[in-house]
Amino acid sequence: MLWVLFLLAAWAVAGTACTRLCLAAVRAAAVDADTGRGRELTLYEAAFLSGGPRRVADVTLVAMARQRRLLLAHTGWATVVDPRGRDEMERSVIGAIGPEGQCRIAPVRATAAAADPVRGIAEGLVRAGLAVPDSARTTVATAVRQVRVAAVAVLGLGVAALLTPLPPDMPRHLVALWFALPLALTLSCLAVARVEIHPYSRWASPAGQRLLGALTHTADGAADDRTYLTSVAVRGVRAIGEPDLRAAFTHRESHD
Repeated sequence: MLWVLFLLAAWAVAGTACTRLCLAAVRAAAVDADTGRGRELTLYEAAFLSGGPRRVADVTLVAMARQRRLLLAHTGWATVVDPRGRDEMERSVIGAIGPEGQCRIAPVRATAAAADPVRGIAEGLVRAGLAVPDSARTTVATAVRQVRVAAVAVLGLGVAALLTPLPPDMPRHLVALWFALPLALTLSCLAVARVEIHPYSRWASPAGQRLLGALTHTADGAADDRTYLTSVAVRGVRAIGEPDLRAAFTHRESHD
């Protein structure tokens, strides 16, 4: 009856991994249903919830370029036109470009994304229940990886059980069916996680997703400047309408 021990081990591995994933998902989504109601996201907050720190840097670069205070060349270089930043993010971008007043966009973006102003935005959103803390993102991602490992382990244990001697009255296909149950559990958990957890576990909490959903319906790159920048914040640099400006970011991405 060695196969029974393999089966018990398979259930233990699958059950433990799936339970951890469920608990991690519940903790990540544990937020008051009224959180964020009546609150308006700033441009930088919307950018962070949609794409994280680098999206905040992108929106800042685009906003300054549209106001002619920063030149973003199609070759992937950023040049300061007006060295006076209007807020902490703009001053962070100008500081990242350096005293020469010119730098490639990629390092500017990376430096600005890691600066204190972005961390302040993230901390404020976490306190408001709109963003997922770093620890929760790590916990959910780790739990998903553990379920994947568990699925492979169950499969391996099933193969090992089928290779061991079985009682004469125990068909091998019946043993395989017993192992199919914990395997189905792990695979179904991964499928549910992909649908239910992935959309918001990266940056925005469920409450943050609700606010982003409202912004998505109103974002239109052909409208006023605020709405245009909101579209970039929510959708990323692919929402940029100007060909030359989009080329600057395309050049950057191709060399990242």
